[in-house]
Amino acid sequence: MRVSVSWLREYVDLPADLPTGDLEQALVDLGIEVESVVDLAESVTGQLVVGEVREIEELTGFKKPIRFCRVDVGDANGTGEPQEIVCGARNFAVGDRVVVILPGGVLPGGFAIGARKTYGHNSAGMICSAKELGLGDDHSGIIVLGPDVTAKPGDDARPVVGLDDVVLDLEITPDRGYALSLRGLARELSHAFEVPLRDPALVPAPRGTETPAYPVEVRDTVGCDRFTARLVRGVDPSAPTPSWMAQRLVTAGIRSISLPVDITNYVMLELGQPMHAFDADRIAGPLVVRRAEAGEKLTTLDGVNRVLTADDMVICDDTGPISLAAVMGGETSEVVTGTTTNVLFEAAHWDPAMVGRTARRHKLFSEAAKRWERGVDPAVALVALERAVRLLTEHGGGTPGAEILDIDHVRPRTPISLPADLPTRRVGVEYPPARVVALLERVGCTVAQGADRLSEDPGVVGVASGVGTTLSVTPPTWRPDLTDPADLVEEVVRLDGYDKVPSVLPTAPPGRGLTPRQRRRRAVAGSLAERGYVEVLAHPFVSPELADQLGLPADDPRRPAVRLANPLSEEEPLLRTTLLGPLLGILKRNLGRGHRDLALYEIGAVFHPRVGAGSPPAMGVDRRPTDEEFAAADAVVPAQPVHVAAVLSGDIDPAGWWGAGRPAGWADAIEAARDVLAAAGIPDEWVEVRAAEYAPWHPGRCAELLVDGSVVGHAGELHPLVVAALELPRRTCAMELNLDALPPSPVTPAPTVSGFPPALIDVALVVDESVPAEQVRRALEAGAGELLEDVRLFDVYSGAQLGEGRRSLAYKLTFRAPDRTLTVEEAVAARDAAVAVAAERLGATLRGA
Repeated sequence: MRVSVSWLREYVDLPADLPTGDLEQALVDLGIEVESVVDLAESVTGQLVVGEVREIEELTGFKKPIRFCRVDVGDANGTGEPQEIVCGARNFAVGDRVVVILPGGVLPGGFAIGARKTYGHNSAGMICSAKELGLGDDHSGIIVLGPDVTAKPGDDARPVVGLDDVVLDLEITPDRGYALSLRGLARELSHAFEVPLRDPALVPAPRGTETPAYPVEVRDTVGCDRFTARLVRGVDPSAPTPSWMAQRLVTAGIRSISLPVDITNYVMLELGQPMHAFDADRIAGPLVVRRAEAGEKLTTLDGVNRVLTADDMVICDDTGPISLAAVMGGETSEVVTGTTTNVLFEAAHWDPAMVGRTARRHKLFSEAAKRWERGVDPAVALVALERAVRLLTEHGGGTPGAEILDIDHVRPRTPISLPADLPTRRVGVEYPPARVVALLERVGCTVAQGADRLSEDPGVVGVASGVGTTLSVTPPTWRPDLTDPADLVEEVVRLDGYDKVPSVLPTAPPGRGLTPRQRRRRAVAGSLAERGYVEVLAHPFVSPELADQLGLPADDPRRPAVRLANPLSEEEPLLRTTLLGPLLGILKRNLGRGHRDLALYEIGAVFHPRVGAGSPPAMGVDRRPTDEEFAAADAVVPAQPVHVAAVLSGDIDPAGWWGAGRPAGWADAIEAARDVLAAAGIPDEWVEVRAAEYAPWHPGRCAELLVDGSVVGHAGELHPLVVAALELPRRTCAMELNLDALPPSPVTPAPTVSGFPPALIDVALVVDESVPAEQVRRALEAGAGELLEDVRLFDVYSGAQLGEGRRSLAYKLTFRAPDRTLTVEEAVAARDAAVAVAAERLGATLRGA
């Protein structure tokens, strides 16, 4: 929000010699973020003067309209002759007074002005727009001074356009909607400098009359709990906006449109009450305030035809919606300069949640919507109405109607029970109860102290200390953010000064380091990272179509999903039941950006709904929930096991001068899963890998991993239909494991390192193609005995000489004894024993035997 300090001074007596740095610090101390403090007098250097347009020559033959102007700048140019200036704006005529910067001046941003030849004419200086002077964002035309401006050609233009002022650019947090007004900011500064406040909302205003100003029916008193209106007849349709008002609007970043519309914007900035002005002659029949019907259409003032939903609030006449309530008016009833003579002012109070959803749905973040979604004072509607009517009749003529509509369904604020010693206990700074009361009353709260009288005498116990004393605090109407005792504590600390709160670093309690679950998660992440996988963090939200894209069967437990009540995107309203959906989406996004060889992984929770769990119990914030309430709520919360998943695409071994690369395959995905289990501390003898059919993997290239007989995950190549549905490269591979399903890691003794040499023997066994290599390896381990140190598959061969449906698996066996060098006979005997067990269990035969 941009606001001038001179305007603020109308409501609060700031020190006359207040440095801008002190003003900025005061706002920061109050919790208001200051983007910038600009002294406009220093933003433009050189001669900035008032000029009067004497002649305009339209230049033709160019791509855009160009004007050659002669402007009277008095004696400011040293000659008294009209200044020749080329200008492209079209919103001025001969006789208009404008703002001119002469050669040698410098505009904001370091833009130096000189004399040059352009479009075939000499141009000395510039006729300025509001944007060029740094007064706002309007660059549609130059500044044309109103008839109420008394400055003559050659006079300094800085006081005329407000360049002798200081402008604050403030960022208002969502919970401080009252600060989006001069009234709110003035109140804050009165606290900071302890000076009187002249609240513009405390002026008397007439109440509603039995006869309404216009027939209105409010059908939804939740979305609109107050609606006020008043009619002004006989307004001069050509009355201009006074220059002082237009100047303040421009400084605030709001374009001047017409007198009635400018008045509504001015009152919004002054009081924080958004308003709307209707052309009463363009309204057909009585007004109805209601929820929109799904599919209704409305063309708003920005010219966009909008399709409404049942959650939008609208104001309607007999023709249908004429205004998107609290956000933007419609074209059919807008005030038109030069024709509107009867103006109906409306000031209402709308539900902030409804306005916020409507603004986001239509991507229409107007100044009114910005205030409504933060909360507006419902008690100021009639004051704003009276203020707007007086401004219009003063500057545009007309007769205000005696009838005033006031439909009021506003509920009174609920008192908050605040223990008097709560600020002291929460913050660690001594706040006497009387000080707490004084600060809350300064905010505007009404504090009831009961029968006890608070004393500042430290010798008085009980009430003076605040122990056992409870205050009943009713927040003011302009502070909808004050709803709980913690909010009141924050106000006490804020007004007393954040700088008084000591910075004390709490002593960390003794701990036992990482939990076993944390250590396992870090070990798994480190293992995958060491193997070249890159960790990603995906959003846990998925679309309803993902289950079909992954080819999940109808009865698959991963199909039921938790639906969010308020999703970030309507396209992804569900919580994931598998990590693969979002992870494959990230893979696709990176492939689209030119990456080809990718290995990604993620560790995160998946969400499985508890079918038939019902709804959680309602729990307030006034006390800690009971164990029973916790248990009932926890029974509804979805199960959230932690999974790890990895995806591979492209080459896992890159190609180069050393030779061809190797594409990633199903075996790499299985190996990644085995690495995860090893890093998780699962002994290899607990792990079993066997063929499986499980979506979304290829039925012939999928393995399930079992730990101690229980399936904990799957790995392999994705199904071709899944790859096609997700637009991924062929033979994309993936694995996913349930880390929470893994048993605790056993305590294993440190391995003994033998100093004796190993005996290395290779053995090639012929088995059926259906026999997994893992089963052969386990059979060899079982038969070899304690002398076997390691067994590793190094070759797989199939050919005609082995027979149909047969293959050869070659293993390297490493034998070693801890206390001696093995003899050849001992090693061969261990090898034969291993082969015998493989032959017995799996029908294996030695190749070549």
